[in-house]
Amino acid sequence: MSATPFSLLLPVYAGDDATQLRAAFRSSVDDQTLPPSEVVIVRDGPVPDAVADAIADLAAASDVPVRVVELEANVGLAAALEAGLAVCAHDVVARMDADDLSLPERFARQLALLDTGLDLVGSGLVEFSGSLEHRGAVRTPPVGANIAAYARFHQPFNHPTVVYRRSVVASVGGYAEMGRMEDYWLFARMIHAGARVDNVPDALLGYRVDAGAYARRGGLALLRSELALQRALRAIGFTTRAQYARNLVVRGGYRLVPERLRRLAYRARFTG
Repeated sequence: MSATPFSLLLPVYAGDDATQLRAAFRSSVDDQTLPPSEVVIVRDGPVPDAVADAIADLAAASDVPVRVVELEANVGLAAALEAGLAVCAHDVVARMDADDLSLPERFARQLALLDTGLDLVGSGLVEFSGSLEHRGAVRTPPVGANIAAYARFHQPFNHPTVVYRRSVVASVGGYAEMGRMEDYWLFARMIHAGARVDNVPDALLGYRVDAGAYARRGGLALLRSELALQRALRAIGFTTRAQYARNLVVRGGYRLVPERLRRLAYRARFTG
């Protein structure tokens, strides 16, 4: 069992659900075989009373120290995560979203890999609706030497699953605004800078999928973010001209196809 202390970074905003937040916290703290050393909750702007009460209750009742960072205005995920990282007490930081569920062995398995000298470790995840009893598709990420090549065309990590070294994140500039693709942009810069990365292929997190999950992966706003990301990846030399052109056509086109086809394409990539 790893003796490395680590922080759990959990952003919360007005759109989150209080019941789901409580469940996410319990799964990532109380139910872990290797619990975090501290929890940093970032309240990204005003939240409903039920969510504010949940944050206060969790902080007061937890056996693990909880820091709450309260941002007066909603600044978006990238800036909220940066605010949280700034107060984390430990270099190793685990990410968690407020509507997902960590499986009990998640941190024990990821920290065991991180302790071998890695800078970032992600994992597989399983989609669910309502409760983990209603499981759906399993997203299995690439592992080892396959990650760098995969990252030229796809997001190589399931972003809510990652555990990383804050110092390495900071060394490449941290989270930066990129539409809803700030995670991919960060991970690409880390790989490009030589970060040592890997994935646990097994599903260690339950990823909540609601009725609008795949609808949000498309549309003109996501297309604009996709184009901005591809320009940025090309600008730093992470992708070649051919890879850039291919991504504009394939990934850009993906944002414009009907939701049903988008769902099938996305799941086929991870589960085929």
